[in-house]
Amino acid sequence: MMKGKKIMLSKEGNYGNWVPANMMKLMWAGDIVLAVLTIVFAAVLKVAVPAWITGVLLVILLAYTLYMWRCREAFDFNKGDIMGDVHQYLVNHLPWDGKGKLLDIGCGAGALTMRCALTYPEAELTGMDYWGKEWSYAKEQCEKNAKVEKVSDRVSFQKGDAASLDFADETFDAIVSNFVFHEVRTAKDKRDVVREAFRVLKKGGAFALQDMFAQKALYGDMEQFVEELKKAGFQEVHYIGNIEKQDGLVPGYIQTPWMISGAGLIYGIK
Repeated sequence: MMKGKKIMLSKEGNYGNWVPANMMKLMWAGDIVLAVLTIVFAAVLKVAVPAWITGVLLVILLAYTLYMWRCREAFDFNKGDIMGDVHQYLVNHLPWDGKGKLLDIGCGAGALTMRCALTYPEAELTGMDYWGKEWSYAKEQCEKNAKVEKVSDRVSFQKGDAASLDFADETFDAIVSNFVFHEVRTAKDKRDVVREAFRVLKKGGAFALQDMFAQKALYGDMEQFVEELKKAGFQEVHYIGNIEKQDGLVPGYIQTPWMISGAGLIYGIK
């Protein structure tokens, strides 16, 4: 398949959503509880102040629930497919010929891994993730998706910590990662997680990493970090800040601090 052309994943795959189903269930449950309390206070107990308080809280929570539901629909791979667009943006910036081994750090349900596998039919790929329950992702889910996409013969998955990768130095010819590093709780300095990713990349290997790089509270001055990598001997390093604003990649209503804001892409050749 031609690199640059958007890869469409199978609708039979189960790739989850950046707005987890469990989160939506809790929010809808909260709406119901507040609605019941408001009715009880107003119609049964006839106490105005508590009814007003729960009523206002209901309006606020319901508005936020509907907003998150809209975001979930937009992210869905079979609907708005913004998750697919963001993954494709990363793959399009990976300067690799597809020969050798690729590591997807924090693969989740394997969506980015599958996109890379379909883009690079000669590559051998490894997806790694910690698979916490809060994201409703699992290794078995990834393996089923690989079978659906007919790439299971050259794709494998394993559990691991992005802050301490279980691979030897310079194992991979390419590395990718999408919105994972800022979530790694075992590393206080998120730049250390990026450095750990580079440790397992071969000299001359390609990389494309997306995260909240434009948020200085997490990563500091990324231009300075780029210069640090160049001084360390990297052949080529590029940085694009605020990718959510690039080419209409992410709708304006999703460009919020609690959704996608201050995202960035760093890519090049080690």
